[in-house]
Amino acid sequence: MTADILHIFTLFFRRKEIPVIVAFFLFYRFAEAQLVKMVAPFLLDPRIRGGLGLTTGEVGIVYGTVGAIALMLGGLLGGYVISRQGLKFWLWPMVLIMHLPVLVFVYLSLAQPENMLIINAAVAVEQFGYGFGFTAYSLFMIMVAEGPYKTVHYALGTGIMALGMMIPGMTSGWLQEQLGYPHFFLWIAFSTIPGFIVTALVKIDPAYGRKA
Repeated sequence: MTADILHIFTLFFRRKEIPVIVAFFLFYRFAEAQLVKMVAPFLLDPRIRGGLGLTTGEVGIVYGTVGAIALMLGGLLGGYVISRQGLKFWLWPMVLIMHLPVLVFVYLSLAQPENMLIINAAVAVEQFGYGFGFTAYSLFMIMVAEGPYKTVHYALGTGIMALGMMIPGMTSGWLQEQLGYPHFFLWIAFSTIPGFIVTALVKIDPAYGRKA
């Protein structure tokens, strides 16, 4: 049993392209891993501390309802367009649409709008982009896991993905305290660069993900 498990693990990590695969799993969501930890605190923090001063109920509507719906719609659209033209065709549009909307939080932290329509729209744009772009990440993980041990290999990919979310997120609160919200969100914008780099390195079959 132990030998079989070791063999399955070895097959995954002996791939020629494994450094790029692991880098993609770790860094595609490097910015989002930090951002997601601080969205709710930013919405809740009083304006004097740089936040938007929303109530818990308002945050529930903005992030838990409007944001969740936008996230779902982004994911659905992402799955649809990939099924039409394949993952390779949509990879760069998806990474752009996923990462560029983090700039809405730079705007929110600088302008601190009180208009709930503006706040809802900004969060919806960011969450839609994340849902759309995450589709590429999910499908890439499925592609990497394909083979005789796809369930175990997918689990390995999921574990690396979780590590890529956990480690950057651990420093988010500390960074925000050091930088303040505007500069923290600017840092998040710069943190999208590793995601663009790993996207440029991955190799994908042009037909993968496209319906026959």
